[in-house]
Amino acid sequence: MTRRSLGKALSCMAASGAFLDGAAQKKLVAPPGYTVVNMGGLQHLKPDKPEQIAMLIYPGMTALDLIGPQQAFGYTMGAKVHLIWKDLLPVESDTGVKITPTAKMKDLAEPVDLIFVPGGGKGTVALMSDAEVLDFLAAKGKTARYVTSVCSGSLVLGAAGLLRGYRATSHWAVREVLPTLEAIPASGRVVEDRNRITAGGVTAGIDFGLYLVAKLRGDDYAQALQLMLEYDPHPPFHSGTPEDARADIRDLATVMYAPLLKSAGLAAEARKTSWSNHP
Repeated sequence: MTRRSLGKALSCMAASGAFLDGAAQKKLVAPPGYTVVNMGGLQHLKPDKPEQIAMLIYPGMTALDLIGPQQAFGYTMGAKVHLIWKDLLPVESDTGVKITPTAKMKDLAEPVDLIFVPGGGKGTVALMSDAEVLDFLAAKGKTARYVTSVCSGSLVLGAAGLLRGYRATSHWAVREVLPTLEAIPASGRVVEDRNRITAGGVTAGIDFGLYLVAKLRGDDYAQALQLMLEYDPHPPFHSGTPEDARADIRDLATVMYAPLLKSAGLAAEARKTSWSNHP
């Protein structure tokens, strides 16, 4: 589906009342740089100029951390989505899926509206001490409207100094590392603190994507997008959080994640020490 066909579909659905409950609608107020557009009863925000969304990709990332939000952003009319890395060679995820960057970090000179970091395992830990990446994120984060992550991507934001004093979440297995990076750990699928928006592990990226689309275009647009994606999860098991999983399942997953927790903790300690040596 193209953005043009998405726009037509949204307009047709709004005109037919296919997904709108008049009692549930709320009037949009356009922030600076936006106007409110009405398509057959569906309100959404239209930017005066395309928003620039920079999504970092890197070797060893978890593909679903990226793809869920990218699907939502890619269907956001009026936004320009960049997949960013050091070069333009395909990047291999932690399960072998290769994703091709669309722009180099060094070529993205202009400020961005939204900066995003997905999580992963060993690749994420390596990124926590990658000066080139951390400097890039720190620079973009200073002026970005939203600084965001999914899963353990928040550890990379933290290593870049972008979560100091902010509430944030991460994958449950490594959330306890956040305080070392001077972030305030919080649980939840999506956690917002001022302009920092972080999400929990992997599948939370879909919730995160819709959450951000609601901020960028309004609730009606995001709800229409949710319907078009048919996002109505009914998992076969009720064990998607440590609180819900059986104790033996939780113990097994904790043991499996123990090496990642240890290496991420060491990387965070090293980063904190570097801050002390170079305030």
